[in-house]
Amino acid sequence: MKILKSIGKWFLILFVLLNIVILVSGRTYLYKGVWNTYLKGRTTASIDDYTIFENRAIKAGEKKEWPLGKDYNTSKPSSKFVSHLEKIETIAFLVIQNDSIRHEQYWGGYSDTSHTGSFSMAKTFVSILVGIAIGEGKIKSIDQPVGDFIPEYSAEGEFASGGKEGKKANITIRHLLTMSSGINFDESYKSPIGFPAEAYYGTNLPELIFKYDAVEEPGKYFEYLSGNTQLLAFVLNKATGMSLSDYTSEKLWKPIEAEYDAYWSLDKKGGDEKAYCCFNSNARDFARIGKLFLDSGKWNGKQVVPANYVMESIKPADNIDKDLNSKNERYGYSWWLLPNYRPAGQEGKGHNIFYARGVLGQYIIMIPELDMIIVRLGKRRELTAVKGHPTDFYWYIDAALEMYGK
Repeated sequence: MKILKSIGKWFLILFVLLNIVILVSGRTYLYKGVWNTYLKGRTTASIDDYTIFENRAIKAGEKKEWPLGKDYNTSKPSSKFVSHLEKIETIAFLVIQNDSIRHEQYWGGYSDTSHTGSFSMAKTFVSILVGIAIGEGKIKSIDQPVGDFIPEYSAEGEFASGGKEGKKANITIRHLLTMSSGINFDESYKSPIGFPAEAYYGTNLPELIFKYDAVEEPGKYFEYLSGNTQLLAFVLNKATGMSLSDYTSEKLWKPIEAEYDAYWSLDKKGGDEKAYCCFNSNARDFARIGKLFLDSGKWNGKQVVPANYVMESIKPADNIDKDLNSKNERYGYSWWLLPNYRPAGQEGKGHNIFYARGVLGQYIIMIPELDMIIVRLGKRRELTAVKGHPTDFYWYIDAALEMYGK
């Protein structure tokens, strides 16, 4: 009994000390993070987290359903592939070709109307909005300095904040789009005090963003960091005079005739969108982003995104891939790229693929040569990678090609 009392005493002391550290450091977001992960039996975020955050609606307008192909759901994926899907808790697998749904499957009680989080696919949506803003003349070009919109990133602002080398003032919109700003955002998903955790569960995104500084020359290295997209969203706010959600609704979601309202999670009530993640929609409406880019930025003949911006977006940015220590070949304007892909054993010309992806295995994959869109949503993905792309990403391509690639 004495031992139990002693353990209880020390546990209480440690608990009190931990809370004092959290309160003194100002990291009170940790309470929300722990409550919504470990105390719910999870170690990471959930695709349903929009229900624990404040959200801003992205209103849909006139709706248009996807047509079903004549062979809708008649071609079945292999049992091995379905086993893979179920093992990593897939909730949606959708294949669209020639503007018709050819295969569609859902698991776990989710359906074509279920809203779930996009995670980092949202970065691609922000890039698209930048292209639209350029087309409207609200942003001059991707080479416009960030400091034209955010005073802290101008030469005067950097000097006032104690910056000595002027790297912040050299950052352009291009550098944010291509993840080459040189800002020292961290991207540790395991650290409870890293940028992703504080941005996700915290309540003041602007204050968080401005804590970080440029430590490398902008434009030199591709280093995937979520803070770049969040900063880009602040640029869009200033350039358009609208919230990110309202601008998305008017300039993207309504023009592509989305079937359902979407929701962008906020840092607090009436606050800022978590632009680097947290766009919540369903598989069919996510697929519309793919159709828009397969059609060079047009929707039903109307140019939504400038065609030249679309084409430049899906080319590798001219920088060095820091992770692979080689010339960048896998990232454009917030689109992931896989050039000349051929499944094992397949002969002939490879496919130039571009795609959006999220950390728990959210994908919108485009194969232009086949006019094909693949959407996969789920709760997990394979953590191993091949040439900088998650292993499971290849599964979805191979399965779709096996069913409809001939």
